[in-house]
Amino acid sequence: MELNKEQSAAATRAQLTTVGDLRRSWQSWAEDHIDYQKHNPFSNDSRSVTKSVHPQKGDPIYGRPPEGSKTEQRGKDAHTHVGKEVEELCLIMRNIGEKGEDGNIRMTFRQLFETYVTISNKVVGILLRARKCGLVQFEGEMLWQGKDDNVIITLLE
Repeated sequence: MELNKEQSAAATRAQLTTVGDLRRSWQSWAEDHIDYQKHNPFSNDSRSVTKSVHPQKGDPIYGRPPEGSKTEQRGKDAHTHVGKEVEELCLIMRNIGEKGEDGNIRMTFRQLFETYVTISNKVVGILLRARKCGLVQFEGEMLWQGKDDNVIITLLE
């Protein structure tokens, strides 16, 4: 079956339109990729005229996730969660510790470990965070179950 001239021209236009659409789609993808590579810190693309500048040590944003990112939100959520665990640790120390003559509450690491481990398995990590915040005090860098059972932990608040 032969196509008349009009049908043949329409078929050619359809093919050109399809090829044109493919070309435009490919060109759009290529432009988007070039733009992405300009901001990609791992790109070695020499055409990248506007490469982003990496923060250097000492900059306030060095070592921090971009503002508004999911990573930043996860960090904030983790900070809040750890803060609540530190508060809970202090509350437990108030409830089961013994008040000294100076008014501070004290207990041994063993007492705290045996009580708190049923609540959370991160006793030592939470203790270190509480010490960093100035809420508790104890001797040594790290506390080990068994070896440091008799170390006195003082609640400072």
